Amino acid sequence: MYDDASFYTFMPSAAPQEDRQTTPKHKRRQSLLKQPNEDPQANERTLDVIAEASTDSRHHAAPPKATLTRRAQSYSDFHDAAKAILDTEKSPRREKGNGEYQSIKDDLEFMNWYDELENDLLDASHEQYTDYQNQLDLYSSHLDSLLSDTTNTLDLLTSLSDSFKAVEVQTTSFQKQCEGLTQEQKRLTQLADEITQNLKYYSFLEPVTRRLNAPGAGSLVRSQEFSSMLARLDECLEYMAAHPKHREASTYRARYRLLMTRGLTLIRVNFVNGLKDTSSDVMKRIAERQLNDTTMSALLYAKFRVGATELKKVAQEIRKRSIRAPGAEAGAESEYVGLMNELYANYSAIRGKLIIPWITKKIRDVAAAPSTSKELVPFARNSISYMREMCSYEYDLWREWFEGEEGLYDFLESACEPLYDELRPRIIHENEILKLCELCTLLQTRYMHDQDDEEPLAANDFDFSVLIQPALEDAQTRLVFRTQAILRDEIERYKPKPDVLDYPACNRKVSLLGTKNQRSATSGRKASNAEPTTPMPKTPMIVEGGDSLDGQWGFDTQAAFQGWYPTLKKAIWLLSRIYRLVNSTVFDDLAHQIVHQTTLSLHHASTLIATNRTPADGHLFLIKHLLILKQQIVAFDIEYVVTPDINIDFSGVTNTFYELRERGGFFDPRNLWKRMGGNLLPKVVENMLDAKVELDGRLRGVITDFTTGSADRITNPINERTTAKKGFDPLKAVNHVKASAEKEVPLLRKKLDEYLDDRRTKETLVSAVQDLVTQRYEAFYEGQMKEKSGEAGSRRASKKGKGREDEVWDVDMFEEWVGGVFMVGKVLGREDDEDDGFSDRGSGTASF
Repeated sequence: MYDDASFYTFMPSAAPQEDRQTTPKHKRRQSLLKQPNEDPQANERTLDVIAEASTDSRHHAAPPKATLTRRAQSYSDFHDAAKAILDTEKSPRREKGNGEYQSIKDDLEFMNWYDELENDLLDASHEQYTDYQNQLDLYSSHLDSLLSDTTNTLDLLTSLSDSFKAVEVQTTSFQKQCEGLTQEQKRLTQLADEITQNLKYYSFLEPVTRRLNAPGAGSLVRSQEFSSMLARLDECLEYMAAHPKHREASTYRARYRLLMTRGLTLIRVNFVNGLKDTSSDVMKRIAERQLNDTTMSALLYAKFRVGATELKKVAQEIRKRSIRAPGAEAGAESEYVGLMNELYANYSAIRGKLIIPWITKKIRDVAAAPSTSKELVPFARNSISYMREMCSYEYDLWREWFEGEEGLYDFLESACEPLYDELRPRIIHENEILKLCELCTLLQTRYMHDQDDEEPLAANDFDFSVLIQPALEDAQTRLVFRTQAILRDEIERYKPKPDVLDYPACNRKVSLLGTKNQRSATSGRKASNAEPTTPMPKTPMIVEGGDSLDGQWGFDTQAAFQGWYPTLKKAIWLLSRIYRLVNSTVFDDLAHQIVHQTTLSLHHASTLIATNRTPADGHLFLIKHLLILKQQIVAFDIEYVVTPDINIDFSGVTNTFYELRERGGFFDPRNLWKRMGGNLLPKVVENMLDAKVELDGRLRGVITDFTTGSADRITNPINERTTAKKGFDPLKAVNHVKASAEKEVPLLRKKLDEYLDDRRTKETLVSAVQDLVTQRYEAFYEGQMKEKSGEAGSRRASKKGKGREDEVWDVDMFEEWVGGVFMVGKVLGREDDEDDGFSDRGSGTASF
């Protein structure tokens, strides 16, 4: 059980370490029989020793004296106790050595003695081993006792461990029972608290009912206790709404809503009474005596600011309950919104009784002033400035009474009614479009908020544009109406007088006027290279203001407009006046109508001029004015997307009935049903009116007509009808063409100079006529070559080089000759050629 090393470490040494090292080891003595018998004295000494041993043996025969041995108290004391016992057992034997020797009588006794002695000697020689064996036996017995004690102790500990486990099991079970009881206690406590918490929403009904229905409940409206009571009502309503399955939850919710309405009604009554008290005090002071503007302002505003803060706090209780919560049903809390609107209405009515008569008096004074009595714009400027100031004061006062701007602008619009009543009739009776334009400009620039402005109005800024918007709409409506009237009377129904259609005489008058204006600033150029006599603007100009056409364009309008047809002049003037003054959609629609009617008017005038003069005059008149119109409308940013003109076409219906009548099946229903999906039903026709497309189309058409007519006068001798006649002489026809070209080209340039001033435009038209003449001669030449290709004796066509007079020129030769006649880009000076880009140009096409 115990390790040897651990055991001997606890054994104290019998002698010091040094003694054990020096003491020789014990050697067992030999038996007496084996020892040599050499010395007689030694034998005698041996006999003495034997006698002593015999005496000792006799001594030993007696029982030892009883001694009380000391018991080892601990494992470390075990060695000392065992040694003491051994020493006690040896001490009697030593004492026996002092006794007397016993005498030997015979051999038998000697033999017995000798055996005893030999045994004693043997035992004496084995005494140390015997002691050690006894000591080991003692150790063994002690260890056995320790093992027994240890086993008993382990058994005891095992029983104790089993007891402890049993106690632990019982303790764990008890703990679980305690925890279960604790959880049950908490649950019951929580349930009791929840019951108490839930009951407070039901138990609050009786005290709040008694308080709100008490006779003096209205006096508590402005106290903090009243606000707390309303907050408790909100909590109760939220609880009932969140727990609709509770017993009688709907009944309690309905009663709480009635109580909330009762409390907010008390607030409304108290608020209105406070307003009435303040208003009656102010009206009483106003009625007592005549007040100046300063005193009147102090009464109207300073007096109303006294109790505004307290009443605003009270009114806030209604406002925060009138705002519908996010996700709430539509129409929810409508009764609270109605209460708040009643506050706004009562404030507006009470406040309106005080300020509207004052505002009406001031507006009438402005209207009666000499400077504004008959003029629309000065009256509007003065009266609107006054109203803006008044509305700003009312806005500040409103913010002191209420939180937010709900109902504010309705009240301010009612305060502006005196202004509308005076301004609207003046706008309706105003016929001068310039004054209407000036009024719209005034309202838009000074009072309207710019929608393109990136910085929006702040939350507490006053937006006066909302109040002035009705006046602006009235002015714009009247402006549109007057524009349509002018369009109808002066453009659509315009009937020109003979002197207006006296073209090109009107152009010559303009040229003479332009020459007089430029005499003082003549340059070293020749007259043919001078600047255009009609001072046309390089870029479109917009009229910004003024009462007449003069001095509003940035150039001499009298000189420019004298060459323009009156309807064109009026159209550009109208577009310039209404541009940016009306809505963009309305302006686009008006602009399309103006451009369309102006185009029709110009086309009608060109037809009359062509009848009275020549077709070329009509064409050039229309080209000139259409170019001007196209150039000017670029500045107005017209969006060419217009509403389609919808018409119903019944032609299919009438054709179907005529067809059925002719076929004889008019009264047969089957024929009617067969035609029902075809032409029997009327058709809806949409005519998209695009003024720009129409203008471009008419411009291209008149240019084509002009160039075709000019080329016809030159190439008549070689057209298809002439060449198809019998006896046609190609050489003679070509000579006639050359003669006509030499005659008509100067006349063509002269005619262009009478109508057009732009050199590029004139050269482009001449180039177009030249190209058309060349194309027709090429067609004529190809036809003649096909006819003459099989004949042997026909005249040969000339080749490149100088053509002969008795031969038909080929296309290249004729083109070279025509270029020298038309001289496109070479009629002008060298400097002008470089500027206009026509140098070294033999032909050109019209590109408009």
